[in-house]
Amino acid sequence: MEDPAAAGFTEIATSAAGVELAARAADRGLLEIAIGGRALAAGERVDVVYGAGAAGALVDRFAERAAPIHFAVDGDGDGVRSFLAEPPLVDVAAGPAARLVATLPSTARPGDPVVLRVAALDAHANAGAALAGAVALEVEGPLAVPAELALAEGGVAAVEGRATGAGVARVRARGPEGLVAESNPLRVEEGVPRVLWADLHGHSHLSDGTGTPEDYLRYARDVAGLDAVALTDHDHWGTPFLDESPALWSRIVAATAAFHAPGRFVTLLGYEWTSWLHGHRHVLWFADAGRIRSSLDEATDDPAELWASLRGEPALTFAHHSAGGPVATNWDFAPDPVLEPVTEIVSVHGSSEAADAPLSIYAPVPGNYARDALARGYRLGFIGSGDSHDGHPGLAHLASPSGGGLAALYAEERTREGVRAALSARRCYATNGPRILLEAYLGTRPMGAAVPPGDAALRVRVTAPQPLARVELVRGGEVSVLQAFPPEEASREALVGARAEGLRAGEALYVRVVQADDGAAWSSPWFVDAGVRAR
Repeated sequence: MEDPAAAGFTEIATSAAGVELAARAADRGLLEIAIGGRALAAGERVDVVYGAGAAGALVDRFAERAAPIHFAVDGDGDGVRSFLAEPPLVDVAAGPAARLVATLPSTARPGDPVVLRVAALDAHANAGAALAGAVALEVEGPLAVPAELALAEGGVAAVEGRATGAGVARVRARGPEGLVAESNPLRVEEGVPRVLWADLHGHSHLSDGTGTPEDYLRYARDVAGLDAVALTDHDHWGTPFLDESPALWSRIVAATAAFHAPGRFVTLLGYEWTSWLHGHRHVLWFADAGRIRSSLDEATDDPAELWASLRGEPALTFAHHSAGGPVATNWDFAPDPVLEPVTEIVSVHGSSEAADAPLSIYAPVPGNYARDALARGYRLGFIGSGDSHDGHPGLAHLASPSGGGLAALYAEERTREGVRAALSARRCYATNGPRILLEAYLGTRPMGAAVPPGDAALRVRVTAPQPLARVELVRGGEVSVLQAFPPEEASREALVGARAEGLRAGEALYVRVVQADDGAAWSSPWFVDAGVRAR
């Protein structure tokens, strides 16, 4: 308002005689205009010119279509405002191409078809960056793909190749303007378990995020190359509130159904239950329909009531940023063993695993980490998700200094049923963004399983995008290093064996993998149970 040379300088004027205007910046991104002198008459105007100075407008660094500029009016001055039903909309375009991203599946069997996705993004990981010219593909390992590809409109492309032989494959993509990217690793092996990559938590501009629901889902599929995704806009945090807007909820339901393609791309219907008393949880349905239970409804305003209301439906809930950040989880409500088998331990807010985790969460509450929840005896698997507000599901870590989050699911079927079964059985693990392939067994039992007391052999295999720093075992809250990698012995693969001795009923233990760049992965825990028989 004061500096005409600044980006976003705004001018306010009216031709209505006797009307006086006073404006002030009420908050970041919020301009308040007071009408004085006399009331506006029907047909009279207040003209607002945003970006009136030489520097033009100041826009969000994240690209989106149809971004609303909201106007709220308190017509009688009683302090209660109403938003315009049809606000003006603007498109925010991506900047010039600044990076390439190349994505492969993490596992395949010899002879399997394999899809490689390549996308050109701007400096803030926005899609739609124009990049003319061919992208050359250089392959290391047992994978056959074409020697080059051309990016389609929007800067994305997908090409099908085939897994050959056995081993680890990586693809280096070289594009115009010196842009180079290396894909995540692909392990090719007979009988290797299939891994699905999912981002089950993020927001569009229907609440406090960026972009339309349709563009959010399109980015997940075409840019990030995810296998499964959920859009989880807030129930009561946005303009207008989702729990008071059936039309907005219907739009999310319709978009989720339209993008769902079993066998190729899984979409899950969801929303975020936004309790500022008990913590935030997202609710997902493994069906085409679901009904919002508001965190402000007296019937569902605590976790126990939420679970009671959802019981019998094909749904799961997920506590997130449980250790702090925006708000910590109230762990006094024991997670429902059927409806909440896993917890989100990492996102753009940082890691809620433990205080010693890489890129730990801000504003932590002592005793509220996921490791503390395990110490209470809760049986929770681990996943990560983006909690992205930038419209970049699956790649939220690219523009976030505190990392992001992904869920890796061991599931043979790329279906809603397959995703739900993996989560319910805790056959899953978390990363803070990178697609680290983590395979771990305690005895013969996979991560997330119950195991008998006694001794057991631990086997861990890691295939990482970047050099590893260490592989750790967390048992009973204590961290031990299974293998460390000095910089001069940098490796992106590890095969680690150890023996877990004297396992006691009630214990939980899990594996943590850390790259040299603080990229990390966490297995779901094993739970020692006296009722489980050795085999």
